[in-house]
Amino acid sequence: MSLYNRDYVHNQSAHRQEESYEQRAFEEQPVRSEEELAQFIKKTYQLFGASCIAGAAGAYAGMGMAATISQWYIGLVILEFAMLFGLIFTRNKPGINLAMLFGFTFLTGITLVPLLAAVGSAVVAQAFIMTAIIAGGLSLYAMQSTRDFSSWGKPLMIALIILVVGSIVNLFLGSPLLQVLIASAGALLFSFMIIYDTQKIIQGAFATPVEAAVAIYLDVLNLFISLLQILGIFGRDE
Repeated sequence: MSLYNRDYVHNQSAHRQEESYEQRAFEEQPVRSEEELAQFIKKTYQLFGASCIAGAAGAYAGMGMAATISQWYIGLVILEFAMLFGLIFTRNKPGINLAMLFGFTFLTGITLVPLLAAVGSAVVAQAFIMTAIIAGGLSLYAMQSTRDFSSWGKPLMIALIILVVGSIVNLFLGSPLLQVLIASAGALLFSFMIIYDTQKIIQGAFATPVEAAVAIYLDVLNLFISLLQILGIFGRDE
């Protein structure tokens, strides 16, 4: 599964000494009234829920074709990246953005099939429950907390880059120990991202609900994948 490389922005500009690109991007976001913000949040989580359903539908549709999907996995991942970039470019185009969103999330479910088939239904159920509890708890924390998490942006981006590089290196090494470390780091990283992106959502820092929905969807999906890998490795007999 691809790791979503988002722009991380800072929302503290009252007494800034220099204006970064991320700060300017935030300031360009429209100012929303409380009612508009409430509608934005509601729409975001409606789209997030629908995206999860689309992802689950993709996984269900592909379960009988796990071997075929494995053979075409690289091509499907490339297509997944292409659809993600397409979604980014069409996020402001009504109708098209929804088609791209659900097409992309459906495809993420399909590309997840080989991992789901490898770990087994018991591990999938455990990872799903853990993901729901962790993501729900962290989202509630971000919504209730008075702490400002905007400074997490750059450290999270750096950690994401390191994680991607480590994952690529381990494709050649094939080390189970390194994979456990990478998956554990991924679970921690995407937990922090859920907090960070949830606060951005409730502050209205995303330009559109589609953009916000895909951000939180990818955080939760990658947390789920990390937990699947951890539980799958420790659940092996060898």
